Amino acid sequence: MLRKRVENALKRIRPALQQDGGDLELIEVTDEGAVRIKLTGACGSCPMSQMTLKMGIEQRLREEVPEVTVVEAV
Repeated sequence: MLRKRVENALKRIRPALQQDGGDLELIEVTDEGAVRIKLTGACGSCPMSQMTLKMGIEQRLREEVPEVTVVEAV
């Protein structure tokens, strides 16, 4: 159930990443609320990817899915 809600939220985030030539892949959602993703495309090599991860993706996920405790790149 939690994974499905995270997947749905990521579907709404993806277009912004794809617009800049990037994307993400959901790797894991733990029972503790940790979300592990892999940044791909332009996002995978971007020097601003950690800021995108924390200030963009994590913030938005936590707003939409309050059970999310952290978002980590793998």
